[in-house]
Amino acid sequence: MYLKHKNLTNQIIKTLYDVYNELGHGFLENVYQNTLYLELKNRGIYVEAQKQIKVYYKNTQVGVYYADLIIDEVIILELKAAEVIVKEFEFQLLNYLKPTEIEVSLLLNFGVKPEFKRKIFTIKKKLESSLE
Repeated sequence: MYLKHKNLTNQIIKTLYDVYNELGHGFLENVYQNTLYLELKNRGIYVEAQKQIKVYYKNTQVGVYYADLIIDEVIILELKAAEVIVKEFEFQLLNYLKPTEIEVSLLLNFGVKPEFKRKIFTIKKKLESSLE
């Protein structure tokens, strides 16, 4: 089975566990974001923090959001420090992909136990949804 950006997502997931094993559970999301940012950079991965993403509706800007981390301009990371991953986090992550050219995202949760979800929203799907 082909997974887009598999090697990079595997590196990110390994880093999630390394950071979690060092810090453990209980910090706010920004602590994990700062630590993950530093650790990914130290591993030679290009990382952008809090990058602004504009959201449009019928060619009018209706809002912005700030991606927690963007990796190599091809993966959006959304970080949580919740007890568990809930469906709302997954929907949020898919919505974060829609206004970008990025197709792959990871939801990383530094909860009671570390966990992750991988979400894809292909350019093809984006084009199909814009035509509806």
